[in-house]
Amino acid sequence: MSPTMVSNKASTLAPNMAPNLATIHIKNLRLRTFIGFNEEEKTKKQDVIVNIVLRYDATLAIASDSVDDACNYKILTKKIIALVEERSFDLLEKMAGDIIALIATAEKVLEASVKIDKPHALRFADSVSVEMGYKRSFKL
Repeated sequence: MSPTMVSNKASTLAPNMAPNLATIHIKNLRLRTFIGFNEEEKTKKQDVIVNIVLRYDATLAIASDSVDDACNYKILTKKIIALVEERSFDLLEKMAGDIIALIATAEKVLEASVKIDKPHALRFADSVSVEMGYKRSFKL
């Protein structure tokens, strides 16, 4: 289906309606990477758990039922896995910031948040986590 046909179809389905904001949750993506600034952390991969929330306008995806009009979370997740597993990080903040920067390159994503847990980072805690957000700004 051509973009014009999809656009026309979407506008006839929902005239005068706000965009159909969809929220995608990627839950508990378990990855291994070098994370930390202590010597042992620099030589031994550790587990991190990544949770991601993506928001995008799904109006065209609803009208077309085509992955080309949707936020392709599978492709984005593969890029995030490669980023985390192929690099090393001293700080969770750096890892979260790099993931947010990668997500920001996905044109369809309007808003995102990333939460990264580092299990067993503290002796008496289940994990330590960092959360960061992103919101696309529009220039008029």
